[in-house]
Amino acid sequence: MDFNKIKELAQSYEKDMTKFLRDLVKIPGESCGEKGHIDRIAEEMRKVGFDKVEIDPMGNVLGYMGSGETLIGYDAHIDTVGIGNINNWEFDPYEGFETDTEIGGRGTSDQLGGIVSSVYGAKIMKELGLLSDKYTVLVTGTVQEEDCDGLCWQYIINEDKVKPEFVVITEPTDGNIYRGQRGRMEIRVDVKGISCHGSAPERGENAIYKMADILQEVRELNNKLHYDPFLGKGTLAVSEIFFTSPSRCAVADSCAISIDRRLTDGETYEMALDEIRALPTVRKYEAVVSMYKYERPSYTDLVYPTDCYFPTWVIPEDHAATQAMVESYQGMFGEPKVDKWTFSTNGVSIMGRYGIPCIGFGPGKEAQAHAPNEKTWKADLVKCAAVYAALPTLYCK
Repeated sequence: MDFNKIKELAQSYEKDMTKFLRDLVKIPGESCGEKGHIDRIAEEMRKVGFDKVEIDPMGNVLGYMGSGETLIGYDAHIDTVGIGNINNWEFDPYEGFETDTEIGGRGTSDQLGGIVSSVYGAKIMKELGLLSDKYTVLVTGTVQEEDCDGLCWQYIINEDKVKPEFVVITEPTDGNIYRGQRGRMEIRVDVKGISCHGSAPERGENAIYKMADILQEVRELNNKLHYDPFLGKGTLAVSEIFFTSPSRCAVADSCAISIDRRLTDGETYEMALDEIRALPTVRKYEAVVSMYKYERPSYTDLVYPTDCYFPTWVIPEDHAATQAMVESYQGMFGEPKVDKWTFSTNGVSIMGRYGIPCIGFGPGKEAQAHAPNEKTWKADLVKCAAVYAALPTLYCK
């Protein structure tokens, strides 16, 4: 394999990749509103010579290159979060900006850059004759990840009947190779009270006071969760609180909280629910502990309900996919750091639910995700496209 030729060709496409990314940034594409992104990606896939481009009923775009038996996937979610407080931005998040080295705008690191590098990585494979009868490349631009990570791949695997041998997750990796992440789940705790007039609170049962007691124990539980040497400790954080009351002059008759629970290796959703159910005040007040369900329609109006449980996954360091990614990187850029993500990715379904191995390498930086003034680096787009182009041949050799 001529690694230098791959690097040179990837570098020659820097302007094309920059334009593609800037076009995507200009199109708002939050979860469940990604149609503009999908259409623009399908257009680029056809332009660079993909053999087949499909948009499935959920709205995911699937581009195929090659005709070999082994299917190798490259996944990029193409929805973004919102812009938040516009006053925190130093530039228009949808107009973005460009310098000699950087591209700014919402979604540049998280993670529109990933689809850009994947599309051009496949183009390089085709142009250099790296495609063989051994493998087919599948590049997916997937929807609703920011809302419900992995839901898109539940649909792709269960309904589209597409199952790659392994998948490259193209979320930002700070220039490293990532081989795992903690899972997560969304928990709700509900407690009931009895309303009464606020002038005589002793006549009722204040649900907010009950929840205040529960909150202290939930907060302390975070310090006692399981620790894994590679992925680190499980965590939990209360993210929302709700109440009902007849009026501002009445005692609250219900209160609920949402908990963002991060699951390290060795933890399960049953374990996480049972830990909260076992808290003394949860039992005392007969609070109900449950898991949220996601039922929001995609931009195509398709509803695909799922529990808000997103399993942990780790691929071994000596797995063939890990080793092929490392070898591809080494051939062009030296020795990589092999590490893990802090946040969650579509790997929660691909490997977490279905056992399809995942390996992570993507343009941009984790710290840029969901932040104002988000940006990425042109050199990252080029580097990832080059590594992606070499990977399948090394895996199948």
